[in-house]
Amino acid sequence: MLHQNKVLIFSAPSGAGKSTIINWLLKEIPTLEFSISATSRSPRGKEKDGVEYYFLSEEEFKKRVDNGDFLEWEEVYSGSCYGTLNSELYRIWDKGHIVVFDIDVQGALNIKKILGEKALSIFIMPPSIEELQRRLVGRATDTPEAIEKRIAKAKEEISFQPYFDATIVNDDLATALKEIQKIVSDFIRN
Repeated sequence: MLHQNKVLIFSAPSGAGKSTIINWLLKEIPTLEFSISATSRSPRGKEKDGVEYYFLSEEEFKKRVDNGDFLEWEEVYSGSCYGTLNSELYRIWDKGHIVVFDIDVQGALNIKKILGEKALSIFIMPPSIEELQRRLVGRATDTPEAIEKRIAKAKEEISFQPYFDATIVNDDLATALKEIQKIVSDFIRN
């Protein structure tokens, strides 16, 4: 199989349009499958185990880290760990599919380092910090203080962009989708 054991890694600042792009790609290319992360935090709202996340107790998460069950993991907040189980990769690869990650820049670079040429890392870049701020304000989901924190985090995340295999500037969504489809299709074929 041409694309056996490949992964696509997407990372971007909040508000850059990463989820929109990933969801579109998952519909366009049937051999792509989204990777479900594991977490030690409790489910929120209507989240279901095995759908949004694999929910593990803190003790179970640490035990599985010690057993080497994770491709990568990190403690994002005290007591809240997130990571990618090796079993999740094999679950998707066993179907002959390509794993799709939506992950923070550190996790993205860690996975790329581990998987090398099997991985294509793509950074979704906002057209500008001003446009990113406008998008976040337009969502009307965050306080001005939270938006400022997201903007500060975005600036930090953008500094990692040169370490990615490809960068797509999401200024015009149709153009960005066309660019992404070409990059991903070329990666799948090689």
